[in-house]
Amino acid sequence: MISINNLTVEFSAKALFSNIGYVINRKDKIALVGKNGAGKSTMLKIIAGLQAPTSGTVSVERDIRIGYLPQHMELNDTLTVKEEVKKAFGHIDTLRADIDTLTQQIAEATDYESEGYQQMLDRLTFLTERLAIEESENSEAEIEKTLLGLGFVRDDFDRPTAEFSGGWRMRIELAKILLRRPDVVLLDEPTNHLDIESIQWLEQWLIQKANAVVLVSHDRAFLDNVTNRTIEISLGKLYDYSVNYSKFVTLRRERLEQQQRAYANQQKQIQDTEDFIERFRYKATKSVQVQSRIKQLAKIERIELDEIDTSHISLRFPPAPRSGDYPVIAEGVGKAYGDHQVFDGVDLTLKRGEKVAFVGKNGEGKSTLVKCILGEIPYTGNLKLGHNVKVGYFAQNQAQLLDPELTVFDTIDRVATGDIRTRIRDILGAFMFGGEASEKKVKVLSGGEKTRLAMIRLLLEPVNLLILDEPTNHLDMATKDVLKQAIKQFDGTVIVVSHDREFLDSLVEKVYEFSGGNVRECIGGIYEFLDRKNAAAPQTQPSIPDGRTAPEKSAPQPQAEEPKSSPQRQSYAMQKEQERLRRQRKKKVEQAEAAVADLEQELAAIEEQMASGEYDPDLYARHAQKQKELENAMSIWELATIEYDSISAE
Repeated sequence: MISINNLTVEFSAKALFSNIGYVINRKDKIALVGKNGAGKSTMLKIIAGLQAPTSGTVSVERDIRIGYLPQHMELNDTLTVKEEVKKAFGHIDTLRADIDTLTQQIAEATDYESEGYQQMLDRLTFLTERLAIEESENSEAEIEKTLLGLGFVRDDFDRPTAEFSGGWRMRIELAKILLRRPDVVLLDEPTNHLDIESIQWLEQWLIQKANAVVLVSHDRAFLDNVTNRTIEISLGKLYDYSVNYSKFVTLRRERLEQQQRAYANQQKQIQDTEDFIERFRYKATKSVQVQSRIKQLAKIERIELDEIDTSHISLRFPPAPRSGDYPVIAEGVGKAYGDHQVFDGVDLTLKRGEKVAFVGKNGEGKSTLVKCILGEIPYTGNLKLGHNVKVGYFAQNQAQLLDPELTVFDTIDRVATGDIRTRIRDILGAFMFGGEASEKKVKVLSGGEKTRLAMIRLLLEPVNLLILDEPTNHLDMATKDVLKQAIKQFDGTVIVVSHDREFLDSLVEKVYEFSGGNVRECIGGIYEFLDRKNAAAPQTQPSIPDGRTAPEKSAPQPQAEEPKSSPQRQSYAMQKEQERLRRQRKKKVEQAEAAVADLEQELAAIEEQMASGEYDPDLYARHAQKQKELENAMSIWELATIEYDSISAE
């Protein structure tokens, strides 16, 4: 679908990559990987047609649609969430207009035998088929399903987009891209603004419904679950592997080891040959053998080792001063903003040396509780820090708080005190800011470089309670691994707010889930927590990508877990109302299932008639119409099931 040929990109006479090429095929799910600054985002912009390369070409097949989500964007929309997302279907009007124009041209044409006339007919057929696929009556259902999957609730649909933070507005843009169903989806760090549940939903969408996908992400679990091909950009070269990221890491290591062994063997062979030539060069009795070895040496194809990027950061937190046995104790802590109760009745006790994760949907109060622990905002209940607790805090927007006009060196020099000031350049060098890089201004640094610079602040003073709020955003794989190892070796207490499953795996021993105003403690690692959560969730059939598989005939059963609000805390009237809603939504599920079953029977009858060889000019049109009605019914059934699950889980 897309062919990249001899692509070269230069900045300030320095090549980012040179003469690289590859092809993006249908159904390719590509992970585009490499260190920060390798050129991944630049590559996506070039494929999307937003940036021109220094040389080379990008060839895109006709009528291929590309959807691109950048890492950062400026948003100035004034519509509601639903109105903004409906823009995703604006291309249908364009399709209709193109069909009308082409139909008029065909009607006025008289050269029926010409190649141009046939091309117009072929084009009209293509556009008509595409319109039949795009134009369906289930757009409302698709919009709601996509917004719910990305973490919005129904009350958000009619809110102005201006009321949402940048992260939530990026979700709106992502929803528009997914609803357009482009032939190629380009996503630059899409998980930075998503919680774990939304990431898992997006994974399923990309696996089941997307065509070609090119992903730039530092979320290893996300890449492993979605991709089937990995393209690495390293030191201006490109390496292409037909496997997911984890398998790519193994294959790359094996390839480099084999290359090193082959190179060493060849170097030994060359050295032995040269030694023989030198030893017997002037002996007449050996002249034939010497000439033979010279020819042999000239014919050897020299093995060149791939240049390896060996730059890496060195990170180790200072030893933690001893704190009390319980660094954080919270009893009945609550926080509200006006009428909105973020959470209430939070009880948690952290033991010295524990490493825990705060997880949950965005807006459920993870960062808010961190601010309560830090004493930055007022709260209700009792919350106290233990004896001799010294806190080191990395805020979610820490990188954005840096002064853009300062140099890297000055940024650290202004906050360093005592003996540390004599070691600033050593510390900067350990974080890959050595030499001239230390004189760069903050405003020219990449997102990952700013995050690394902000992380240095944590090393300037020994602490025993480390609170990290989304520390992995913008960090590349290698830097995340170094950070994870440093946290493992840290002998103090750690709270990590993160949605990165692979980063949290084997790092934390306890998970606190923020959901519906409550905070629930779960003993065990992140995958144990997710397994228990999935096991307790209502067992519904996964999204059906093409409408060919019928839903099961039994409605989903309510969640076995104890409801969030017990009968003692609900009034009788509230219980009656909830039961009425449950029955109503269950009935909608059953009606939707019946509609699907009826349409499948009708479709089967038409297909049987088609198979019999009976000629009917309207048969194929009826089949296409019924297929579209079935897809619409499947979406309605799926949406009804989601609604039923949500009321059953309460």
